[in-house]
Amino acid sequence: MEGGVVLLDFWASMFGMRVRIALAEKEIKYEYREQDLRNKSDLLLQMNPVHKKIPVLIHNGKPICESLVQVQYIDEVWHDKAPLLPADPYKRATARFWADFVDKKMYDSGSKIWKTKGEEQEAAKKEFIENLKLLEGELGDNLYFGGEGFGYVDVALVPFYCWFYAYEQCGGFSIEAECPKLIAWVKRCMQKESVAKSLADPEKVYEFVLHLKKAYGIE
Repeated sequence: MEGGVVLLDFWASMFGMRVRIALAEKEIKYEYREQDLRNKSDLLLQMNPVHKKIPVLIHNGKPICESLVQVQYIDEVWHDKAPLLPADPYKRATARFWADFVDKKMYDSGSKIWKTKGEEQEAAKKEFIENLKLLEGELGDNLYFGGEGFGYVDVALVPFYCWFYAYEQCGGFSIEAECPKLIAWVKRCMQKESVAKSLADPEKVYEFVLHLKKAYGIE
């Protein structure tokens, strides 16, 4: 099944990093094609005509879009390797709920931290920390979100870590001070080769954010 796996992606995308981690977890060889998001390739537009966004996973010429869908697809197709989603229907539904929470809450509130200032930025920081605390509560004293084993929610959330430094620098706060258990979980995840080799350098991401701020006229 490993024939013809291609990933259309952008280096700083936390959504693309999810897919890279899942592919690494399943030990799948694939071709990585970096995309210029300001000048989208014909292949990207052809493979994702609805959203015109990365990441796009192409398997045997067929596109799969949206990162959480892609991670589920990888888990189902390469099911002979350690599963990312639990077998129990309730636990499976719970994992999907929290991954959906990450999608709906983390990106927007995080982005607002570097895109705004003053009262608006303070509100964004408050919302972001509240969301992290909810996730920290769900993690509890477990090693990973699924319990003892690294799984679906971990894959969904851990790529945001490489953006934390940029959020902290732009917002003037410490995530570890607010959510120590969550940062301890990040450090456990980072010990996994699949995670460590898939995540971007936080300082490089911060430089990218500074470039975006300048391009958008945000000072």
